[in-house]
Amino acid sequence: MAFQTHQFPYGDDNYGLLLHCTESNLTACVDAGDAAATEAALAETGWQLSHIFITHHHGDHTAGLAELKQRHGATVLGPVIDSAASALYNIRLGDGDHFEFADRQIDVISTPGHTLDMLNFYIASESMVCTGDTLFVMGCGRIFEGDPDMMWASLEKLLALPDQTVIYCSHEYTISNAAFARSVDPDNAALAARQEAIVELRENGFPTVPTRLDLEKATNPFLRVEDAAIRAHLGLETASNAAVFAEIRKRKDHF
Repeated sequence: MAFQTHQFPYGDDNYGLLLHCTESNLTACVDAGDAAATEAALAETGWQLSHIFITHHHGDHTAGLAELKQRHGATVLGPVIDSAASALYNIRLGDGDHFEFADRQIDVISTPGHTLDMLNFYIASESMVCTGDTLFVMGCGRIFEGDPDMMWASLEKLLALPDQTVIYCSHEYTISNAAFARSVDPDNAALAARQEAIVELRENGFPTVPTRLDLEKATNPFLRVEDAAIRAHLGLETASNAAVFAEIRKRKDHF
């Protein structure tokens, strides 16, 4: 039975994602930041919304939740941690939980850092993960509620997934992420080539999302904290992985 995805933009740089099973006719939306954009995506696909998976409470991920839930009677699955949005959740989820959607198991990975309630949704049967604002193409989320050690531990969970895992993240930040990546990993030929390809994609109006874990391992400095060249560039040859990550994140905050 076919499992289909439909990614759609909203706001300045957000992406929403519909997940659809052709046999069960179930459709989930990952996050609900913009009800009108979600309705347009549903109209374009002809799919009927049945579920909403919430990665975290920020408004650009939840502003349309009440409207969409009421209109479609959708089941909302969200973080166990309370927030301004959590009264709308039907099912509360934490790290290591899993649930069934369209005869597929979805594993819940708690990835605190950007927020304390951040969840990622891993569908092993489809080799895909929805990372919200945890991991971006050549970047990672800004740390608002957690700390660098917490964020690095979260990224380590994603690093443990299979290399071929397709990553759907929630923002189109790739142009600026690539420019920053070059500043801390200047001699990485794969990164330089990928930056060129990314610029061409964006100039032609194409998204850079989704990405793949193997590509990120090769070009995303936040996942490359063990790389000797990056460590030498930062003057952190003997530092812990978490310390190298913290320095890269600090530099990105001020880039």
